[in-house]
Amino acid sequence: MRAIRIETFGGPEVLQLTDLPDPTPTDGQVVVDVTLAGVNYADTHQAENSYLSAQTLPLVPGTEVAGTVDGRRVVALTGTGGYAERIALAADQLVDVPDDVTDAQALALLVQGLTAWHLLRTSTHMAEGESVLVHAAAGGVGSLAVQLARRWGAGRIIASASTEEKRQLAIDLGADVAIDPASATLKADVEAANDGRKVDVVLEMTGGTVTDQSLAALAPFGRLAFFGMASRTPPSPVDLAGLMSRSRTVAGFWLIHCYADPRGMIAAPLGELFDMVAAGDLQPVVGPSYALGDAPQAHQDMRDRRTTGKVTLDVRA
Repeated sequence: MRAIRIETFGGPEVLQLTDLPDPTPTDGQVVVDVTLAGVNYADTHQAENSYLSAQTLPLVPGTEVAGTVDGRRVVALTGTGGYAERIALAADQLVDVPDDVTDAQALALLVQGLTAWHLLRTSTHMAEGESVLVHAAAGGVGSLAVQLARRWGAGRIIASASTEEKRQLAIDLGADVAIDPASATLKADVEAANDGRKVDVVLEMTGGTVTDQSLAALAPFGRLAFFGMASRTPPSPVDLAGLMSRSRTVAGFWLIHCYADPRGMIAAPLGELFDMVAAGDLQPVVGPSYALGDAPQAHQDMRDRRTTGKVTLDVRA
């Protein structure tokens, strides 16, 4: 089978198209014929071994797939091995995809949708009427978080995105206003976008000064959920006394911990998201799809912030 393999850690250039033996399933496993492999920003960290969990070489990257098993349409989180034509997975890892949800939409919901759901429901406990700042609002998580915040009654939604086109997309999805996260006056821009007030909820995955300025713009009893570091620049260390003196909260989120309760924290929210898509109440932004051999370009475009929505690899191309 064709697959992308990494033999040395580094940038997009280390992703090499190769031929590997077909997987041999063990007890309890089935072989999924992959149609689409999801590309996540975390995959770019996986390639350079800067992810939260250490990687081992050689490595077939990719943490999520859509495909078929005996004609049954499924999606699954894989950990590794997703950038390949076939993969052996435990049967209980597979989630059936409803007929009226496409493979690309299902992949958009599997990681990014669940992340957006938990950022708002579990990490920040967003309440009706609260103001919400969503960074990377045109990306896979952000584009869904904007829609969910609107659906769940946010009072004012402020989106940040790196280009005018992406900012317009965020507004089209339900944001009230969109700003440039690269602004030297980001804190002031956030507060101006919220009618001069600090914000209640921040969803942040950039790092560096974006995190610092967003925390400074957080209202008393406000909550900031940190779920990535796309800039690869750490924010300033969190001052616990400063949090206390302003009654603010900083929460970290990593989807893997939801698998401690797969029925309650994975299956139930994912079912809700599937139902919303089927009903037309949620629109995953399906981004570009690259041929399997173009995985390096997919990673480079994602790192350069040239993509919007859910990025996939078409392993059949």
